[in-house]
Amino acid sequence: MSKIRRSKSGHAGAERRLVALGAPPRLPRQPGAEWLVQALEAVGARRVAHPGNHKFCGLFDRTATWGHPGMPQVLAVHLQRDQEKRTFSFAHALLPLPAMAQSWLIHRGCPPDAIALAPLGPQPADETTRALERRLAGDGDHYAMGYSYTSDDPDDMVIVVALRALDERAPSPFRVVVEEVDTETWTHTLREGGFDTLGEALQWCDDRLAGQAGLLPPVRPAAASRPAGVVQAPAPRPPGRSR
Repeated sequence: MSKIRRSKSGHAGAERRLVALGAPPRLPRQPGAEWLVQALEAVGARRVAHPGNHKFCGLFDRTATWGHPGMPQVLAVHLQRDQEKRTFSFAHALLPLPAMAQSWLIHRGCPPDAIALAPLGPQPADETTRALERRLAGDGDHYAMGYSYTSDDPDDMVIVVALRALDERAPSPFRVVVEEVDTETWTHTLREGGFDTLGEALQWCDDRLAGQAGLLPPVRPAAASRPAGVVQAPAPRPPGRSR
């Protein structure tokens, strides 16, 4: 269809098949899109919605709060159908942040503009949060997740995630991303910090869960360095002094 609409290579053969089915020949210099409408009507074609071979979903797992302490609560699912065999397969990942689930789905083929978040949970509190969420969703091949902990304590709803740079030359080889929820305004903030060692990153996570952390150290700038999302999803490491 697109070959005929745009008169691209191979359109002549497709047109001949429609003419053989009863469509009128295309007039000289007639736009392909215009002729295609006439041809499909002439052969009695009708539009049928195709269910699609790929489905991408981001789900919130409400049962996770009753499971292992700190478990991620966002489930990313990619379902793939085989129309000929009438079978399907699927892959999934438990991830701590919705933006990381978006990243996982996008890097499995989901169009970025088709995986917007439903406005059900706490909304971003500021542009800094929205900007970091966009980068987390789009740059999932730069960092891997090493640790996460999700606390849904209503007095301190927080998620901490430690990321490891896949590029050893990254100026801040370890990052910590923190989401904090304001239950009064039902908004959330997302912030990141840079660390030189895994131990420092994990220690900051432990301190934050214990309510003793200082400010996140800034990420060292670099021209080719960008904070990113998640391509792996290991089980959470139990927090240190926090529980």
